[in-house]
Amino acid sequence: MMGSMGHIIMHIDLNAFFARAEEIRHPEYEGKSLVVGGRGPRGVVSTASYAARKRGIHSGMPLFQARRLDPGAIFLPVDFPYYEMLSTSFVSYLHRFSALVEPASIDECYVDLSVQLRGSADPLAYLKVIQEGLRREIGLNSSIGLAPTRFLAKMGSDYKKPLGITIIRKKDIDALLGPLPIESFWGIGKKTSAKLRELGIKDIASLKSSLLRGEKSTERILGSFASTCLLWLKGEGDDEVRVSGGEAKSISRSLTLESDSDEPSILKARLYKMAEEISALLVSERKKAKTVTVSLRDPSFHTRSRSCTLGRGIDGAGAIFKTAEGIFDSSFSGATARLIGLGVSSLHDPREETVQMSFDDYPEYEKMDETRLLVNEFNRKLKNGGSLMLAREAKRK
Repeated sequence: MMGSMGHIIMHIDLNAFFARAEEIRHPEYEGKSLVVGGRGPRGVVSTASYAARKRGIHSGMPLFQARRLDPGAIFLPVDFPYYEMLSTSFVSYLHRFSALVEPASIDECYVDLSVQLRGSADPLAYLKVIQEGLRREIGLNSSIGLAPTRFLAKMGSDYKKPLGITIIRKKDIDALLGPLPIESFWGIGKKTSAKLRELGIKDIASLKSSLLRGEKSTERILGSFASTCLLWLKGEGDDEVRVSGGEAKSISRSLTLESDSDEPSILKARLYKMAEEISALLVSERKKAKTVTVSLRDPSFHTRSRSCTLGRGIDGAGAIFKTAEGIFDSSFSGATARLIGLGVSSLHDPREETVQMSFDDYPEYEKMDETRLLVNEFNRKLKNGGSLMLAREAKRK
C-alpha cells in the first residue's frame, strides 16, 4: 500500500522515442536495426532502436561509426516536428490521469499521482493501465518509476527497460539501488564514476556508506553534489512536480554527456541537436527568440551560462546554432563538460513585430519578404492589435 504522507511521483520515460516514432509510421521497420540521427559529416546518433543497440550503437555516437558497426541498419534523419507532435499527444494523454504533469524533455515527464494513489493497495495495476493505454492508443513504449521523490522516480524508470515498471519506497532504496553499478546513479558521469571506482566505490551501496562515514576523498570528487547524493539516497530531496502556467517565456534543453568531454566537435554536435529540437518547438508555437543562452556544467558540477541577445528574432535551427557556436567559441573553448545546455528566451510572435530600420540596416531588411513587412506594418497601426497574417500562416493555425 502506498504511504499516507508525502508525495507520490511517477517518472515516465519513452523507450527509444525517436526510433519508436519512426516505427509507428513505418511498421515494416519494427524490430529492425534502426538509427535516427543528424545529417552531414558531423552527424551523430540521436536514438537507436534496441536491435541497433545490440550491435553496439548508442546515442551520441558519430554516424560513420554506427554505419561501420551495422552497415545493414536503417538510417533515418531526425524529424522534430513529427516527434514533437507525438510528444504533445503523450503529455495530453498523461493529463487524463493527473493535472500535475511536468515535461522534463521531449520524451519524459514527471507526474504527481499523490491523490490518485494515496492508500492504494495495488499501484502497480494503475501504472500498467497508464503504460498499456499509451502503447495501445498512441503506439509509444515506456518505462515507469514511482517513488516519493523525483530522483527515486527517475532511477525507477531507468531500472528496467524497455517496458519496465518499478516502485521504489524509502524502505526499498538499499535493496533495489544498492547493488547497481555506480555509473547508473543519475547525475554522476563516466569520468566521475571512474574516479570513484579508484577509491573502491563500485556500486551505489558503497557510495552511500562512504558518504555516511563522511570520507573526504569521496566528497572531494563529488564536491557540493556529495550532500545532495546522500540526501537522495535517504529518500529525501525534491518531491515537487512543477507545472508552469501561462505562455512559455523560454525554451531550453540540456544533455548530460555519456562521458566528460572537452572536444569542441562533440560538444557542438550536441548543441546542434538541441538547436534542431528548439527550432521545431518555436516553429510549432509560431514564436521567435531574440536571446540565446549556452550553459556548461563541468566535472565538479559548477555551471556557467553565457547569453547573446540579437537585434531580431530567430527560429531556424541554423541561426540558433550559429549564435550558440559563437557563444561557445568565445566563452567555453577548451572547457571540459559533463553537461551542456542550450536555451532561447525573449520569445515573441513575429506577426506582432514592428518594422524599425535604420539607413544602415536597410539592405538587410530589403532581403526580407516584402509582403510580411507590409502585414506587420498594418498590424502595428491597428488600434486593437494586429489581426492580419499571411495566408500560409493562417493555414497553420
